[in-house]
Amino acid sequence: MKYFLISILMLISKIALSQIMLPAYQGVVAKIPTVVTPAFACGTSTITDVDGNVYNTVSIGTQCWMASNLRVTKYNNGYLIPLDNSGGSTGDVSTETWTARTSGALTVYAHSNGNLITYGYLYNWYAATDSREICPTGWHVPSDAEWTTLTDFIGTNPGTKLKKNSTLWSTNTGTDNYGFSALPGGYRDVNGGFTDIGGISFFWSANESEVRAPLNRAWNRTMYYYSGIVGRTNSSYNDKSVGASLRCLKD
Repeated sequence: MKYFLISILMLISKIALSQIMLPAYQGVVAKIPTVVTPAFACGTSTITDVDGNVYNTVSIGTQCWMASNLRVTKYNNGYLIPLDNSGGSTGDVSTETWTARTSGALTVYAHSNGNLITYGYLYNWYAATDSREICPTGWHVPSDAEWTTLTDFIGTNPGTKLKKNSTLWSTNTGTDNYGFSALPGGYRDVNGGFTDIGGISFFWSANESEVRAPLNRAWNRTMYYYSGIVGRTNSSYNDKSVGASLRCLKD
């Protein structure tokens, strides 16, 4: 009988203790802090593309730009952008297949991995404007008007102020006032050849400039080693088959 009473008392003690401890335990759980993702701040925050490449950002006027050229190999839905490595290091016209493409493709200047690391990929206009989207979510290829907004904000000699101060330029005149850091990655021309590395930065806009047979062109922006301007042209340089660099702009 004595042992039975002791057992009953121990059981009662355990139940009472659990009733005392449970609210305290629940209180501890409730006090675990919630993780809050920091708000995006252009100029200090980075963005990441679907391949995992990370890009710094730069604020210029009312716009937020990527601070380096795009290096992504897929659209946002995960589909690969075809790589064209035809034509050898010069893009030889007798063996190249680049100019015949009428859908998205990318290439590397002279098919050199060193150029890829320094300058990013060159994309035709079809890749730049594909509906599957090439820029990270919340970003886009800038329109012709948005490029004009950028250069109008900068004012005089916008090319000088956007070019990186680097010996990669054949004549180093850049002052890089805003951190845009344009580098002379050249382009793949209308005949498939690789042209003007060290001499120009060539960027696509999202807008067509002229669509009438046999012309099929889109607006670009070009910065030159010998000048402080940012060129906006409507010539063979603007054919949609040309391979150019891309910068993305925040929505």
